[in-house]
Amino acid sequence: MTIVLTDVEARVLGSLMEKDITTPDYYPLSLNALVNACNQKNNRDPVMSLDENSVRDALHSLQEKRLAGPAGGADSRVTKYEHRTQEVFNFTRAESAVMDVLLLRGPQTPGELRGRTERIYSFAELADVQSVLQKLAEREPPLVKMLPRQPGTKESRYAHLLSGEPAIAETATPSPGREPSRGDDRVALLEAQVGELRREVAELRQQFESLRKQFK
Repeated sequence: MTIVLTDVEARVLGSLMEKDITTPDYYPLSLNALVNACNQKNNRDPVMSLDENSVRDALHSLQEKRLAGPAGGADSRVTKYEHRTQEVFNFTRAESAVMDVLLLRGPQTPGELRGRTERIYSFAELADVQSVLQKLAEREPPLVKMLPRQPGTKESRYAHLLSGEPAIAETATPSPGREPSRGDDRVALLEAQVGELRREVAELRQQFESLRKQFK
């Protein structure tokens, strides 16, 4: 089954995934709590102003896609909702964190993802984020994609593919007559990893030189 989420469905799903980890005592979420989570002004891009009907419709559609639905066995008269991404995708905790932040904040660089996933999962190294992105990109069908590097930027951004191909406005214009392939994505990812390793080696050299001077 091909999954293509609307912007509202992506926001609802991302909000459920986030609250599952960050506020487990209040999860699953009531409809009112979910609306508030979707409309948060922090950790959201873009900021939305959804009403209960919009969120309810998105939940119904997500339930048809088996990605979310009413929580079973909840001892409450108020219906509460949960995501079911684990049943569909079997994410690791790290993969879930990356996908969640991409759903909530749109395309981001590996460095941005490392900082913004901190509340959900702590990546020790930037290379760990890049490794997760590569695994998600190599799934069948792929769940993330590296976007063409924008003019004047040093790092490429990544976008989730649960809403289909990213809008052209989110990407730089590709070379005339040539579409970027998954092979291009892998090469660019390797280039980013090599660049990060070079930066780390340069930092280690500086630290070594500083220590060497102290013991002269």
